[in-house]
Amino acid sequence: MKFGEEFLLQRRDDIRNIAIIAHVDHGKTTLVNQLLKQSDTLPEHMNLEDRAMDSNAIERERGITILSKNTAVKYGDTTINILDTPGHADFGGEVERIMHMVDGCLLLVDAYEGTMPQTRFVLKKALEAGVKPIVVINKIDRPGARPKEVLDEVLELFIELGASDEQLDFPVVYASALNGTSSYDPDPAKQEETMDPIFDTIVKNIPAPVDNSDEPLQFQITMLDWDDYVGRIGVGRIYRGKVKVGDNITVMKRDGSTQNFRVTKLFGYFGLKRNEIQEAKAGDIIAISGINDIYVGETIASADKPEALPLLKIDPPTLQMDFVANDSPFAGREGDQVTPKKLEDRLIRQTRTDVSLKVEPTDQLNAWTVSGRGELHLSILVEELRREGFELQLSRPKVIYREIDGQMCEPFEAVQVDTPDAYVGSVIDSLSQRKGEMKNMESTGNGQTRLEFLVPSRGLIGYNNEFMSQTAGYGIMNHTFDSYKPVVKNWEPGRRNGALVSINQGQSTTYSLQSVEQRGELFIGAGVEVYEGMIVGQSSRERDIAVNVTKGKNLTNTRAAGKDHSASIKTPKTMTLEEAIEFLNDDEYCEVTPESIRLRKKILNTNERKKADKRRNK
Repeated sequence: MKFGEEFLLQRRDDIRNIAIIAHVDHGKTTLVNQLLKQSDTLPEHMNLEDRAMDSNAIERERGITILSKNTAVKYGDTTINILDTPGHADFGGEVERIMHMVDGCLLLVDAYEGTMPQTRFVLKKALEAGVKPIVVINKIDRPGARPKEVLDEVLELFIELGASDEQLDFPVVYASALNGTSSYDPDPAKQEETMDPIFDTIVKNIPAPVDNSDEPLQFQITMLDWDDYVGRIGVGRIYRGKVKVGDNITVMKRDGSTQNFRVTKLFGYFGLKRNEIQEAKAGDIIAISGINDIYVGETIASADKPEALPLLKIDPPTLQMDFVANDSPFAGREGDQVTPKKLEDRLIRQTRTDVSLKVEPTDQLNAWTVSGRGELHLSILVEELRREGFELQLSRPKVIYREIDGQMCEPFEAVQVDTPDAYVGSVIDSLSQRKGEMKNMESTGNGQTRLEFLVPSRGLIGYNNEFMSQTAGYGIMNHTFDSYKPVVKNWEPGRRNGALVSINQGQSTTYSLQSVEQRGELFIGAGVEVYEGMIVGQSSRERDIAVNVTKGKNLTNTRAAGKDHSASIKTPKTMTLEEAIEFLNDDEYCEVTPESIRLRKKILNTNERKKADKRRNK
């Protein structure tokens, strides 16, 4: 291309393609809701529910975005395609793919919290993709908001991440997405009762896509969807050319092969709906159907002149767990998807839409090693399986080691902790024991301190519960993958206390639990069905303790059954899925069903377990 010729490229001024990126809970989905409300997109009578873009049930419950969402709003004569992306680093595969579909991004930063570890993560992905950033300082009305200082933090982060001169010259808008206000002025009192400053900044600063519709088609699949009527749907952006229903085109597969197919349907996005369209051209973000074995990263091209786009670069998994078909004594009681074959098929199907996930068979029958980007990534998958009726067992998570330049390395994570001053000492001590290296410590005012550590990922497995106890629930911890570094030797983190393990099957009684609770912390109450080898609590000692929780009190003529109605035990500790996974040791499983989360030993029989322990300790 000759000098200056790029300025002569014809562009589609009727479209802008942007992504919204941010740290968890900095207001992405809320902002999209406001843009939908205030644009010429939805019928006036339509009432948007909160977090309308979070359509997944787990997203609504957890208040986070897991899967990228597509929508489009109309502002004047311009259609703005908006992609709402996850803010958690475990779902970075989604963020990376989205950056290839857009020309710009809105970086949302909380006016009080400022830049956070995952702000760094998502911004790094955006800058690497070369997109044009717009910074939105959100929650400007929040008590303690410090918009000017936060803007300085953002600028420092841009410089630290190696932003280009053009990227450093980013426009800034101050907003309250919750209230639907925005302004170019950092003074909260000067907020305007409209989102127009954000709309105007997008139209003015985000490059319009190049209109090269007359050239051969190039369309890359960045997301996959499913429709019960048309089957698998590939979602992506047309980088070149045009396509219409009925066209015969070519899929360029990841392995280098090609496959011809006919386009059966095309879909465009507007508002919260996916609508059928007849044709689309360069710059459009669309969905296409007609081929069932299409995968993320593959190129759909002109049959006459097929040219593949570069495959998408995706960060590799850092954590793995074994997913095992449920073989506990209670298997099949609560779920209807219990066979190993069904579990294997479902896991393989997940890899077709989740590019950050890897599934491999193990030496053990009916077990698969599932690798992902972190504990949250894998626990979300397990939660989805539960809701679909699956029963399975999970092993303790393990980090994935890599050999780099002949040296074995392990993943490290950047950890940021905000805690009341009173708990700083215990947090520093515990992270240091987990081989963490403190990088920074500063007072943030109001009796709060911010700590920054670099910690081996395996040192963080199971740490969240300990951290919340240390800080009495007042601490906030965020962490994200940093890099691979040489393995820390002569150190293996894990649970310090043993488990209380049931020695028989039956129903737990208050009488037996009263004596057992003196030996540790209970996970079950009275009237709970248990089996031999099931973990019913945490021991107060380092070793496991075998306990009988089903024993009833012997009745005599002088002691009637009704005499002990006042007997009671402490409220047992109930665990979330993440807490149960964090609790596990190497010889234990977490049994997961649609209704229950149980902990168990891999070897259920008490005597066989003792023999195995002796062999291991020889």
